[in-house]
Amino acid sequence: MGPADVAPNTDRMATMRLISLCPSLTELVFALDRGSDLVGITNFCIHPRGRVETLEKVRGTKNPNVERIIELQPDLVLLNEEENRIEDARALEAAGVPTLTTFPKTVADTAQMVRTISKALQSEPAGDRIAAEITRRMQAVSQAAAQDPRPTRFAYLIWRAPWMTVNADTYSSALLELAGGVNVFAERQPRYPRFEPEELAQLEPDRILLASEPFHFEQRHIDELAALTGLPARRCRLVDGEHLSWFGSRTPAGIDYARSLFAPDPSTSGAPP
Repeated sequence: MGPADVAPNTDRMATMRLISLCPSLTELVFALDRGSDLVGITNFCIHPRGRVETLEKVRGTKNPNVERIIELQPDLVLLNEEENRIEDARALEAAGVPTLTTFPKTVADTAQMVRTISKALQSEPAGDRIAAEITRRMQAVSQAAAQDPRPTRFAYLIWRAPWMTVNADTYSSALLELAGGVNVFAERQPRYPRFEPEELAQLEPDRILLASEPFHFEQRHIDELAALTGLPARRCRLVDGEHLSWFGSRTPAGIDYARSLFAPDPSTSGAPP
């Protein structure tokens, strides 16, 4: 799946009919001051709250109503290569619907994605501001992480039954590594590999991060994992999956949030809990 040629109206900030099939891209469209141009979003597009509720839903990211999208006659449909299916993108393109597909895997990729989408939406000033803030915070956090006594070895858990994590070729891992972490499953394949609790015990990460999405981990899962692995429950932490996986306008806050998970505690001389 790749970006198709986009030919929006040439008048700067002219009204466009937009559809977003990725929640983080919907949030970005609003940050680019184009939310009023959205005529369709997915059932999972929940941000910004108070603004997306009245928009037409064209089903999910994996099963969009292609026929309805075509009927809505959008000037541009925004997709993400990981969230959306290639067959749906091809069906839209075959129907003559302009699409733009992106697939950021790193923080730097995200800054470039923001610029690409803002250009397509004729919202370059807003896009430049967001991209510049991503770059600024990326540099600041990278410098701070370089001062850590040692990197924090982490595992980022996204699913239970089966237990699943992320490897280095993902946005979440790249964000956490930028903030001073080292992914103990970095080389594991595929990008979202399964693992057994015994493997996690053998790897002995300093910190086990249990995400709030796509699986919503709770305290009872920390207790379960500690019992299965024998690792101290204090190494586990429930974390905000939106901040660590939604790329775009949320990325600046996500960078700071990721850093907060690894910032040394002065009371422990930098050793992770």
